[in-house]
Amino acid sequence: MSEKAADKANDPEAGRRKEDHIAIVLAGDRVASRVDAGFDRWRLVHCALPELNLDHVDLSTRLLGRRLAAPLLISAMTGGPERSEAINAHLAEAAQALGIALGVGSQRIAIENGAAAGLGSGLRRRAPDVLLFANLGAAQLLAPNGRDAARRAVGMIGADALVIHLNPLQEAIQEGGDRDWRGVRDAIAGLCAELNVPVVVKEVGFGLSAAVARQLVECGVAALDVAGAGGTNWALVEGARGDGRTRALAAAFAGWGIPTAEALVEVRRALPDTPLIASGGIRDGVDAAKAIRLGADLVGQAAATLEAAVTSTEAVVAHFERMAAQLKIACFVTGARDLAALRSVPLTAVG
Repeated sequence: MSEKAADKANDPEAGRRKEDHIAIVLAGDRVASRVDAGFDRWRLVHCALPELNLDHVDLSTRLLGRRLAAPLLISAMTGGPERSEAINAHLAEAAQALGIALGVGSQRIAIENGAAAGLGSGLRRRAPDVLLFANLGAAQLLAPNGRDAARRAVGMIGADALVIHLNPLQEAIQEGGDRDWRGVRDAIAGLCAELNVPVVVKEVGFGLSAAVARQLVECGVAALDVAGAGGTNWALVEGARGDGRTRALAAAFAGWGIPTAEALVEVRRALPDTPLIASGGIRDGVDAAKAIRLGADLVGQAAATLEAAVTSTEAVVAHFERMAAQLKIACFVTGARDLAALRSVPLTAVG
């Protein structure tokens, strides 16, 4: 990491940026991707004679050795600002109540500045039984203490795995962002060889190609989140924070990225045995059902959950209970008694 990037890690502006991110995403459509996530291009074939009891449909699954009541992930949202302490508490308590996975936002500020904002040991106490993902940016691995920061990110919340997020486009638009990504792949490989928990790699909403996915698995990455285009566009988020020049830079990338459904199909075809998470523009349980049929092991939501996360634990629980109920009904009306059966139900390409 350059001297400028190291200074950035200790800059109070980073905390203000995270607060801006929350406010901008909550504001709505002006930072939504102009790319369609792609799930409307697929139709699960309806089964009018399912020969099932809806109450007996089983959504449970396992990932990275942990059992989940449903294949859902509360995906990375925020990390650092004081406001996020309540958000992280709500998310952790909801994940525990629901038996689903939780991924925290970037822990860089918490590590560098000691501003935990709910990203400490208390998080694990709120969610003792969940599959919990720590989170660090790929560019941070280039710092001399990058691997130590990764270990601290895992240890500070008692995580089961570490997510390394790839966000080169966001960094390119962001004022003072990390421009030099040389050596990131080798840094990920070195981390995979040393870290005592699995490493997961995700994009932040522009998608993983099959070629990049293969490289990451060759590095030793245990699972991938394709995190495709169709949800929040983080180039536009950074543009919304900036001046007219920054907004103009970002605007050109409003339609950038690999749609989530497309990324999922291509990566699954290339890596039939690698655990995959689908996130980016997942609207509801029907999209989740389609994602699982297309190859996902887990389905993540972030921005769609943020309003509930700001409100209360109960609001987050209600949001994901509805999503799980929709997924369960989708299984029922395709004749799938569990997720394994859902992965082989008829699927039609539309158009």
